[in-house]
Amino acid sequence: MASAVDLLLLKAMRRTLLFFALGIGLTLTASGAAAPGSWIVFSATTPTVTVNQLFRIQTSGEGLQQITSGYLPAIAPAFSPDGKRVVFARTGSGLFVVSADGSGLRRLTNNVRDALPTFSPDGKSIAFIRPFKKQWGVYVMRSSGGPQRRLPRAPSAGRPNWLKAGLLIPSAGDLVRIDPVTGHVLKYFGAQIDIIYGLNTVAVAPNGSSLTFQGFRGVDPGDKECGEEACPRYALFYENLRIKGKPTKLTNDAGPAGYSPDGKTLVFAGKNALVLRPVAGGTSTTIATGDALPVLAAPPAWQPH
Repeated sequence: MASAVDLLLLKAMRRTLLFFALGIGLTLTASGAAAPGSWIVFSATTPTVTVNQLFRIQTSGEGLQQITSGYLPAIAPAFSPDGKRVVFARTGSGLFVVSADGSGLRRLTNNVRDALPTFSPDGKSIAFIRPFKKQWGVYVMRSSGGPQRRLPRAPSAGRPNWLKAGLLIPSAGDLVRIDPVTGHVLKYFGAQIDIIYGLNTVAVAPNGSSLTFQGFRGVDPGDKECGEEACPRYALFYENLRIKGKPTKLTNDAGPAGYSPDGKTLVFAGKNALVLRPVAGGTSTTIATGDALPVLAAPPAWQPH
């Protein structure tokens, strides 16, 4: 499990140039006014912003704007339930929270390996994972900051999802619901999540009916891009939690997905753009992101209504 989360962090660090000046910001277009639920926040680089930073764009494709800056990568964004704040991990630094327009940046934790934060449904708490002994423990803290409390009975976890249905974590290839106070396992869903590559990219639908994850799809014959060994290749998978069956591959070589507020659409990075794909199938929509190239480290975050 530890190696899988470390892989996520290494992916985010690959393009890091430590001489990038702290505090430089870039607004690619005027953000304008937009209704709640119309923003998507994602991690990306540009030709001049060589460290992963957070950007936002409207679902219409307008208003592309950089909302974080610095010499360390910003990844794994998650919106507060009211859509006004975004919590994220700063690789090698800790967890931070920022307003959706990029103002009011504030540090929440100092542990350099804190990862994959998510807000509680009431917006008062944040759950995340942190190394504890030989596993990744689940921690909870107030969304305003302060002491971080480990849930002692929680199993080793991947990316938490905190829904009205409860605090959900992927663990050992399954999805489980845990007590947000003790971590005691309350339910096993019987999911089939890629245990090596998928646990840190799981996103659960707002109503808990399905999930997606980024998983291994095999190797391409003759692929020598990584030398004598073929490179691992990934795909985006979807699993209906109410109907038992194997996960369905949605598309090759895409980043992990996030859900729209109504759970009907997925958003993910693919071919240097964001893609909106209806969960029920149908025509996908591509959102051009200009010079901002979305990275494949974590799901984009869709602003709640």
